[in-house]
Amino acid sequence: MDYKQFDSLCRELIIAYKKITDEACYTTETKATEAMVLNLEKELQVKLPGPVRSFFTDYTAGAEMRVFLPDEFCDKLPGEFEEIFSACFILSINEMKEAEISRRFWIETCFADEENEYDRVWYNKLGLMTVETGDIIALDIGADPENPPVVYLSHDGGEAHGYVLGKDFESYILNLVKAGACGQEDWQMMPFMEDKESGIDPDCENAEAFRRIIGFDIIDLADSDDTV
Repeated sequence: MDYKQFDSLCRELIIAYKKITDEACYTTETKATEAMVLNLEKELQVKLPGPVRSFFTDYTAGAEMRVFLPDEFCDKLPGEFEEIFSACFILSINEMKEAEISRRFWIETCFADEENEYDRVWYNKLGLMTVETGDIIALDIGADPENPPVVYLSHDGGEAHGYVLGKDFESYILNLVKAGACGQEDWQMMPFMEDKESGIDPDCENAEAFRRIIGFDIIDLADSDDTV
């Protein structure tokens, strides 16, 4: 992925949101050192998939987008977007550690039966981000340890439990931002997913409509191996 262009995309999105609310920011830390990544792997006792490792070492040890839309703006959103109130994500070494700790906690305390269909979705994953509701956005390392899909884990029977959010890490973060970084909760992302396997689709009708509403024009992201 061209992280320089990805960074520009995120910052263009924030410019659009700042025209709506003052509560909009995008921040990044310096790049992670190899020692930082190795320490995370040691703590979690798991090898990070290549694209995630690259995000940390070639782009940033932590990226955070935080947008909270004002009530008067949300009240005017069309019905399909009525659940969207924010555009937030945290992709960082510290957040990933917390997400994986949380995933393991939920397995130990609530989803210990791997034979149970609902519980089983929590297994063979690697936490990526926590959700304020208690849910987890995770990497499905059971499906592919090298370049895993990103999936949603609901702790309370949410409709999107087990949904694929992106065919891989890079597709997920890119499509998430292109769709307006539509919150972390499953109900905020659902308008931009056709079905359980589609992932967030930035080219769908709803994504195009939402971009028009927030005044966000996508910049082209050419395939490239360049990094910041």
